[in-house]
Amino acid sequence: MILMTLVLLPFVAAVLLALCARASRGVHMAIAIGASGLGLALLLLAAPNVLAGTPLVNRLSWIPALGLDFSLWLDPLGLLFAGLIVGIGLLVVIYAQGYLSKTESTGRFLSFLMLFQGAMIGIALSNNLLLLLIFWELTSLSSFLLIGFWSDRADARQGARMALTVTGGGGLALIAGLLLLGQAAGSYELATILERGAAVQASPLYPVILLLVLLGAFTKSAQFPFHFWLPHAMAAPTPVSAYLHSATMVKAGIFLLARLWPVLAESDWWFYFVASTGLVTMVFGAGVALFRDDLKAILAYSTISQLGLIVMLLGFGTAAAAAAAIFHILNHAAFKAALFMNAGIIDHETGTRDINRLGGLARLMPITATFGTIAVAAMAGLPPLGGFISKEMMLEESTSTVFLGQAWLVPVVAMIGATLSVAYSLRYAAGLFFGPQHTGDVVRPHEPGAAMLGPPLLLVLLAVVFGVLPMIVAGPLVAAATGAVTGGPPPELDLALWHGVNLALAMSLGAVGIGVLLLSRQARRAASISRYGMLDAKQMFDTTMESLVGATRRASLAVHAGSLQRYLFALFAVVIAMGIDGVLTPGGLPAGARPTLPASPAAIVAWFALVAATVAVVIAQRQRFRALVFISVIGLVMALAFIHLSAPDLALTQIAVEVVTILLMLLALHLLPKTPPTLSSLRRRIRDAMIGTGLGIGTGWAAWTMMTRNARDTVSSYHWANSYSGGGGTNVVNVILVDFRAFDTLGEIIVLGIAGLAIFALLEPAARGVAGRRLRGWREDMPHSPERHPMMFVMAARLLLPLVLLVGIYIFLRGHNQPGGGFIAALVFSIAILLQYLASGFDWTDERRRIGEHRLIATGVLIATATGLGSLAFGAPLLTSSFGYFNLPLIGEFELATAMLFDTGVACVVVGAVTMALSQLSHVSQRAARNVDLIEVES
Repeated sequence: MILMTLVLLPFVAAVLLALCARASRGVHMAIAIGASGLGLALLLLAAPNVLAGTPLVNRLSWIPALGLDFSLWLDPLGLLFAGLIVGIGLLVVIYAQGYLSKTESTGRFLSFLMLFQGAMIGIALSNNLLLLLIFWELTSLSSFLLIGFWSDRADARQGARMALTVTGGGGLALIAGLLLLGQAAGSYELATILERGAAVQASPLYPVILLLVLLGAFTKSAQFPFHFWLPHAMAAPTPVSAYLHSATMVKAGIFLLARLWPVLAESDWWFYFVASTGLVTMVFGAGVALFRDDLKAILAYSTISQLGLIVMLLGFGTAAAAAAAIFHILNHAAFKAALFMNAGIIDHETGTRDINRLGGLARLMPITATFGTIAVAAMAGLPPLGGFISKEMMLEESTSTVFLGQAWLVPVVAMIGATLSVAYSLRYAAGLFFGPQHTGDVVRPHEPGAAMLGPPLLLVLLAVVFGVLPMIVAGPLVAAATGAVTGGPPPELDLALWHGVNLALAMSLGAVGIGVLLLSRQARRAASISRYGMLDAKQMFDTTMESLVGATRRASLAVHAGSLQRYLFALFAVVIAMGIDGVLTPGGLPAGARPTLPASPAAIVAWFALVAATVAVVIAQRQRFRALVFISVIGLVMALAFIHLSAPDLALTQIAVEVVTILLMLLALHLLPKTPPTLSSLRRRIRDAMIGTGLGIGTGWAAWTMMTRNARDTVSSYHWANSYSGGGGTNVVNVILVDFRAFDTLGEIIVLGIAGLAIFALLEPAARGVAGRRLRGWREDMPHSPERHPMMFVMAARLLLPLVLLVGIYIFLRGHNQPGGGFIAALVFSIAILLQYLASGFDWTDERRRIGEHRLIATGVLIATATGLGSLAFGAPLLTSSFGYFNLPLIGEFELATAMLFDTGVACVVVGAVTMALSQLSHVSQRAARNVDLIEVES
């Protein structure tokens, strides 16, 4: 249960924070700190066993048919990333206590932060590709909320949209890539996939899989050319930048590369794609960082560069390079999170992040300057810090890497990147903490409180310890995580500051020397760049998005012309074309040899009535009330056919649906003119008649061919055999809806709820504007009834209400074993409510409603979903029902099933959707009548 608790803790904290939004800041901080602290404690408890080679595994069946299980796995690599997520998350929460102003909504901020933390932990611990994808997309959504937290600022909204667009687009590619990977490996379980690397690389899909996975990883980890979203995400509050953009979210792509390393890495495709992307990103990000003036922009581009370094190391495809990448992940998380907090302190205390307006802060803020300088030294790769060791390991690996047959290319490019990193790091420290003061036009700086100083000081201490005691503090974790990356035994590590005089040391010293020289000439080069200008990624992104939106709008206008007739014509024409293709295909749709039954006289009469009513609807289309009567005849005949074919559930449903829809359409007639306009020419009507006839003949023939075949091993036989033993019910139809196909039913009620909300959105403004004027014109032509609510109808409807509700309850309770169920019962309830509206009017009925339609729909969906999730707690797949038999005195034996709860949710959604349509139709009609009366009074 440790793994399940680790994943659920942040989500529980997010819900609690949302519910306690009006509580004090202390309560909010206690919830967030408690969740992160408990998660860190659980990881520390599990760490000894995991590092000893015994990973923790937890698997809960979710949707086995799709290969989706809630499968969690804590190995050394997951331990490393989960530790960074909860550890730095805990420090960020403490830092946010001092950073956020008293007016900020800490409940909302921390709930978003906990939501993101839970998503990231889910990625780190997922042992199922489909589960990983769910958490992956959740990180994009939660980061969107965090980046746009200051929603009143245009740059925050722009940064959030840009991050969601880029990472979301990469997420779509990743979905395709991981689905193909699961198909090629024959499983969606990661532990299984990692053992089938040879089979995946031998698959013809391997290049496509690799490209799609890399797109997802590169966009998330801001690799060139997808880097541009990260600097604009710096509009987020600094705690968000310190958490998402240094230690967690941007490393999700790197985690994915490391996790899939045994499956994808042993090929030239991997080496050239990954290593070259990392090389380019490292040099590009470092070069841009050197010429930025905003502190967070400097750190953003330096983050891009450092991420490129890690990606490059993973691209080399050797165990030593993987070890260097793992160690640098630790170092980067420590010094970069500390530096973002350092920039936040400076911005918080001075009111600016412009490096040209700052300087000499070491005399005014000595503590901030001290830990900031140490963190910068770690980023520059100076001894005796951990960044020096991992940078030297990177340079060592570059010297043994041959790219395109050239042994010098990678070392030279890697040294350029290391040199630029020294230059922008020293510029950050020199421009802020040393030299002359330039703070005359900003708030006088001073040291912040302990909440803002404590977390970065602890992170800087880690950066120092990683350099002074690397083998003791980080050695076991780095070795074990490297073994998890490569899929082999942990390598022999020698993490130390001194390895003697070698080429890597010479390159490192050269990078420092040239970096200092570059810094001395930085101002002159910055002036030249500002004179000639640089490509603006934001402008390019905006231009691209505007072009895409414009092209999409033009295509949409060409297809969606606003003509329902055109849509239906296109739909039916495609269906007929597909049907003709199916018939002409060899084998086609031949009729079966199954003998038919003789038609009874009643069936023949019903068939003629059905045909006559259908023709009458077409003929009387301009006489809407008559057409409605004929439509009701069609529904009645269909219900009789279901009864004749021994389908009582379908018959009950058909009758109930027919009553509800006819009553709703009668209400809708009040909002329509008496005589509809002519919408089709004679030529178009002939065309539509031909299409309708062809479609009817084709549908009839398809039904005939299917019904005359001798079916064997049908799905229905399985349902018959397992309905009672597996679902506890003798009504097979109901058991299918609430057990065998409950997932389909859940989706259907969600769609029904959305349809109800769409009706609300469409009809709510119907009495205003142009629609309101048109509606008032129609209402003025309608005669007003002298007796709006006949007394006999009113009294009969009110007397029938409890009786109808009792019938509905009876139908609901018997549904698991007899014809009935939640859907039919909900329709009966809806009919009872409809009668009250029709008999007593909108105002009288609306005043007596105690539960609104929105709440009813939401409650139904939540009940059905909670019932399905409840089965997971007992180790059963999602939406598995349970049942049992009990005895009570005087009552005897009776059955209780969890399917009843699910059916309750279905009933709530159906009643909510129907009453939503009813309420809105009545509401619009009432408002239109009142507007007409008001106009008459004014005139």
